[in-house]
Amino acid sequence: MYYYVMKSNDIRRNLATEQYLMNEIKFDEPLLLFYIEGPCIIVGRNQNTLEEINKKYVDEHGIVVTRRLSGGGAVYQDLGNLCFSFVVDSDSEEFGDFKSFVQPIVDALHDMGAKSVEVSGRNDILVDGKKFSGNAMYTKGGKTFSHGTLMLDVDLSVIPKALDVPEDKIKSKGIKSVSSRVTNLKPYLSPKYQDLTTPEFRDRLLKELFHVDDLDQIKDKEYHLTDDDQKGIDKIFDDYYNNWDWVYGNSPEFTVKKRQHFTNGTIDARLQVDDGKVSNVKFFGDYFGPQDSTEVADKLKGVRFERKDFEDALKDVDLNQYFTGISRDDFSDMLF
Repeated sequence: MYYYVMKSNDIRRNLATEQYLMNEIKFDEPLLLFYIEGPCIIVGRNQNTLEEINKKYVDEHGIVVTRRLSGGGAVYQDLGNLCFSFVVDSDSEEFGDFKSFVQPIVDALHDMGAKSVEVSGRNDILVDGKKFSGNAMYTKGGKTFSHGTLMLDVDLSVIPKALDVPEDKIKSKGIKSVSSRVTNLKPYLSPKYQDLTTPEFRDRLLKELFHVDDLDQIKDKEYHLTDDDQKGIDKIFDDYYNNWDWVYGNSPEFTVKKRQHFTNGTIDARLQVDDGKVSNVKFFGDYFGPQDSTEVADKLKGVRFERKDFEDALKDVDLNQYFTGISRDDFSDMLF
């Protein structure tokens, strides 16, 4: 396994680096990335940004907002959070199998004293039943990355102010608020690790993952960016993560809104129906899928807004590639 520790604390540049290394650099072993950033919100690929954040609070407090390539829900991060990412060949892992990706992290945290850490649900890591890590996945060009958060010492008071979590998602968890289901990892570590800064925690994890006592022992496994790499990263930064159209986009008015929370994620379907036929479709939500759901939306344009017509239009489409774990019947029931 190779690794790269990002020097930037800007989530936009770090995501651009992750995307570049996945798409442009060939490694003969998996690649591990670590990155830390200032206060920011990262929304999932399929989410409606303005409906996920408290825009007034975010603007007043200078919180950076961007969108990632992977699905899943919005997350808040600050300098008390450590992000990790595993990049592998697509054929080496099944899409959506988060447990196999994060197990090395879980094992390392067990060794650091957090014995109650466990993978739970579709993409969370919990400690004593509370979430401190959310994970998401993206695949393209024969490569897959699975990236996640590790809330070591995040300012939890900001989360309910900065994120506008939908009520149905909270109810589906059987809890009163988002604050009651998240926690920091720091108090659960062995006492000798509880005073670690986030960079020190990162370095400790690196040693655990590589089974070494000193990082000098794995210097040959560290990747170093070239000038050409940096130019490629700068372009992705401008084209995606610092691009208003990518982060917010334009949301036209829709005449029909259908939303449902499933075990494997929420789908929020917006449809413009004119004279009984669909003229525009947009899917929002924290669902996962290896393929872009806009391909499903395109199949539905011009189709009569009737269940049978929709099902006929999608009969040759493998919906699991777009909404992983959500059945065809459940998808139709949501819309009709």
